[in-house]
Amino acid sequence: MKDLRIAHLYPKLLNIYGDIGNILTLKNRYEWRGGKVIIDEINVGDTLSEHDIYFIGGGQDIQQIEVSKEIQRHKEFLTAERDRGAVFLGICGGYQLLGHYYQPHNGERLEGISLLDAYTVAGDKRFIGNVTVKTDLVSPDTLVGFENHSGLTYLQGETKPIGRMVTGNGNNGKDGGEGAYYKNVFGTYMHGSFLPKNTHFADYMLELAAGESLQPLDDEIEKQTHDSLIMKAY
Repeated sequence: MKDLRIAHLYPKLLNIYGDIGNILTLKNRYEWRGGKVIIDEINVGDTLSEHDIYFIGGGQDIQQIEVSKEIQRHKEFLTAERDRGAVFLGICGGYQLLGHYYQPHNGERLEGISLLDAYTVAGDKRFIGNVTVKTDLVSPDTLVGFENHSGLTYLQGETKPIGRMVTGNGNNGKDGGEGAYYKNVFGTYMHGSFLPKNTHFADYMLELAAGESLQPLDDEIEKQTHDSLIMKAY
């Protein structure tokens, strides 16, 4: 197995709702199979080099403003990384910054890096609660999480939703979609945190990054936890 390098983008600013759990899930599940994972924290002012996986989490508005300005320095490089086949995961505010922009009610537009053909505008209602999503990307075909956002995200072009809402509001509460993906770039509003609740999606990301199939793990406890959250969501 190849060594995997994971870039955790701006963890000092964007790390709420247990976002670090996504990094730990990727690390542990790869290392349990005998692989090696190197995690690099990328903070404001740091340089970037090639990585296999890039993760960016959520944060408060003031932190998201700072990251929006900082990440523009890396827009060209990260676009090239996407096109090279690197895997990206953005959660909530990080998801919004993978698109073109987030427009608040009042204040300047927060520019994204356009890895996803999507944009976000401020809504008048906050979406809070458990969500269940049906997806064609992985098996089993359910994803679970917790949403807490007022931004309304709209997808365009070749960017498609990760799945369709069973319960919850998803991207904008109107079109029935949750999250987004294009090539190996994924974004979602599912917090709490996303990958520990959906280890099959974590393995999907790892296989994309490693370029090979991974041996199964004994996931009975993880499966029971995932299934119990589906029942709660219903």
